[in-house]
Amino acid sequence: MSEMVSEVITLIIMAFALGMDAFSVGLGMGMYKLRLRKIFNIGITIGLFHVWMPLVGLFAGKFLSEKFGVFASFIGGLLLIVLGGQMVWSTLKKGDEKVITPIGFGLLLFALSVSLDSFSIGLTLGIYGAKTVMVILCFGIVATILTWAGLLLGRKVQSWIGTYSEALGGAILLAFGIKLLIAFW
Repeated sequence: MSEMVSEVITLIIMAFALGMDAFSVGLGMGMYKLRLRKIFNIGITIGLFHVWMPLVGLFAGKFLSEKFGVFASFIGGLLLIVLGGQMVWSTLKKGDEKVITPIGFGLLLFALSVSLDSFSIGLTLGIYGAKTVMVILCFGIVATILTWAGLLLGRKVQSWIGTYSEALGGAILLAFGIKLLIAFW
């Protein structure tokens, strides 16, 4: 019994560490003018990606090398740079049109970018034979909660800094993407 409790605690800590990027990116994305319903949907989407990606990683972990996990971080960094750059660019332009928003395809890019590291962790956990249900439940629940927290905090900050909030959000995404790329090299 104590072995199972130890494994759950380890998985929750790991899920929290993986979910912090969802929190950070959620903080940036929360600076869009989002309604609570959209924030709820974004959190659920991120949570589902944090279930799906490690699940795929767990199954693929038996077949793929560890080098693919590093490549996943590289792709995630590039996606965050594209999202952040678009947010900063849209505030510099005079028009209100946005190329990428946290709706539809933009939401899928957002979810993919913050869950790619869950895939690489899933690869490792698959190699070591972790319990699949516990992994996906911990990762999904923690990522959803942290995403909601980031989005709600970003929404609050957006009201404090007004029109520059989207540029700040984009800068956060850019910085996080650059950090992932630097870690890749």
